Amino acid sequence: MAPATHPYLIRANEGESTTLGGVGVDFKVPGSLTGGRLAIVEHPVAPRAMVPPHVHRQEDELSFIVSGRIGVRIGDDEFEAGPGDYVWKPRDIPHVFWNPSMDDPARIVELLLPADFERYFVQMGRLFTEAGGRPDPAASAPLAGQFALEFRMDWLPDLLARHGISLG
Repeated sequence: MAPATHPYLIRANEGESTTLGGVGVDFKVPGSLTGGRLAIVEHPVAPRAMVPPHVHRQEDELSFIVSGRIGVRIGDDEFEAGPGDYVWKPRDIPHVFWNPSMDDPARIVELLLPADFERYFVQMGRLFTEAGGRPDPAASAPLAGQFALEFRMDWLPDLLARHGISLG
């Protein structure tokens, strides 16, 4: 993280960033600052990009939509959220989100409770860089296992077809 002007202040332009295809990760509040209680990242989401459907076994996520719209599926519930909305994604329930817009990027602030999952984003970003794009699933599987993350690729065909989106 870039040097702060105060140990308790993270300015808008501070923090490292990585990309996971059409979904970025801007690191804002590391778990080391909060004693591991939470971490905060921001996700810029390109038009028509989505994260792979997945299940967290160790953390909950709370998303705040800053701009644009986000399509969401949590379990069997599917909906859209817009600026000012919050989306609770509890552990042990499969979920996915995407940007349904053809043209407009979206941005969400994501609270990771407890912290530590931000380390997954750091390491996955490295895999994307090394692969020059989405890494081979065999290369990323050990990382997912390390963070008790399970992917629900059985959801993909339906979501991709109905929403005209692609993996970020």
